[in-house]
Amino acid sequence: MKFAGLSVWGDSIAKGVVFDEARGRYAVCRDNCLQRLSREAGISVENYSVMGQTSDAGLERMRAGGLKPDRVAVIEYGGNDCDLDWRAVSEHPEELQYGKVPVERFTENLAEMVRRAREAGMFPVLVTPPPLIAQRYYDWICRGLNAQNILRYLGDVDHIYRWQDNYAEHVRALAERLNVKLVDIRERMLAAGRLPELMCVDGIHPNAAGHELIYQTVAPMLG
Repeated sequence: MKFAGLSVWGDSIAKGVVFDEARGRYAVCRDNCLQRLSREAGISVENYSVMGQTSDAGLERMRAGGLKPDRVAVIEYGGNDCDLDWRAVSEHPEELQYGKVPVERFTENLAEMVRRAREAGMFPVLVTPPPLIAQRYYDWICRGLNAQNILRYLGDVDHIYRWQDNYAEHVRALAERLNVKLVDIRERMLAAGRLPELMCVDGIHPNAAGHELIYQTVAPMLG
């Protein structure tokens, strides 16, 4: 496939954000996949990704511009869409949560982004969210909150993983239904068999080693 470059809509994963433990804050990994594709492979990259962004906001961002023919439109969402309001869970564990973007609307958003990209003469690609490490993420979200109430809502810590995995399955199903190229970084990271080494202390962001694996997964597809 010949293409003019990449245009990327996504969240902190596509932005290349990691948690810098030395500085105690989030920062962009300079060797993340997109920066390396630009620096080492000379691929033009326009990155519209924003940390914390959901597919709702991503669709609005796409509607605002950035659609250019003959470019690959990379669409990567799910981690924030599926996330719950953990303070609300902590304070009212008896109330049902549906995620920041319920999975049905999440799927509709991605489908519209694919449609818009195709209508603009682009080559859409869907990307699954990377897997999280349930215990790490649970410990992370419980800071300053009522951990017992959160666990009461979840039933078990691994429920966080299963909840997120449902969104990833919808991405896979949508890619098949719309005949869209899928980059399944979730499956690739799980298949590596060393997930704890690939994820940050927060349990949800790939670290530098994780971004190296993502690069090694994506780069051959664009060669």
